[in-house]
Amino acid sequence: MARCSACVTGMTFTESNIALSFGGKCKNCIIRDNPKQKDKLQNKTTKQQDTIMNRITLILATVLSLAFTQVTAQDLGKGLDAYAAGDYATALKEWKPLAEIGNADAQSLLAFLYKDGNGVLKDATEAAKWMRLAAEQGDADAQYFLAVMYYKGEGVLKDSTEEIKWYRLSAEQGNAYAQFSLGHMYRDGEGVLKDNQTAHMWYNIASANGDEDGGEKRDELASLMTASEITKATAMAKECMNSNYKKCGY
Repeated sequence: MARCSACVTGMTFTESNIALSFGGKCKNCIIRDNPKQKDKLQNKTTKQQDTIMNRITLILATVLSLAFTQVTAQDLGKGLDAYAAGDYATALKEWKPLAEIGNADAQSLLAFLYKDGNGVLKDATEAAKWMRLAAEQGDADAQYFLAVMYYKGEGVLKDSTEEIKWYRLSAEQGNAYAQFSLGHMYRDGEGVLKDNQTAHMWYNIASANGDEDGGEKRDELASLMTASEITKATAMAKECMNSNYKKCGY
């Protein structure tokens, strides 16, 4: 079992019985460098968006052994091995047939090949196409990254309505990064009416799901809210989580 050099918790990781490390970091730590922090430098920098979209190779965790055949898992694993070695042509060869028959993980991985131009011509439109196919199958990570594409106008027209749609679908599956991003959108009134209570709710939920930045932003926002507004927002967060994200204030 490999150990991630960047996890302060000392978390170990495995991907379909293949322990992989990208720059010494596991997937969970790599995602920490993600595009959810739109206002990290107060100008909504996209630096971390570019970092995550360039570095991640995505999601081969335990679902592989549960959702797909052993052969499928092996082919995905071969592609990851090739990708890690810089052999993008082989990664493409392993992933594209799986993507074409509807494997959501392969579709997401293929999207990143097209996004970065690794083993194929760089093509943001094609990247968005494959990411959408995975997202439409209910893949929470793909839904999150598709929302980011709508935020950046990468392969699609910038569209805050679509952005919040895909963040919401991902957030309702428990994706803490999408939940954090929804907090931003409600706080800033992007694609929705500005609503500090709902923003506080999503920041609070993201924090409860392990996103420490969510707690920081929740507390910053609380300083602008009344005690009764905070009480209501906290009650909303409890109802949202207790209902498995079915009753989230909208």
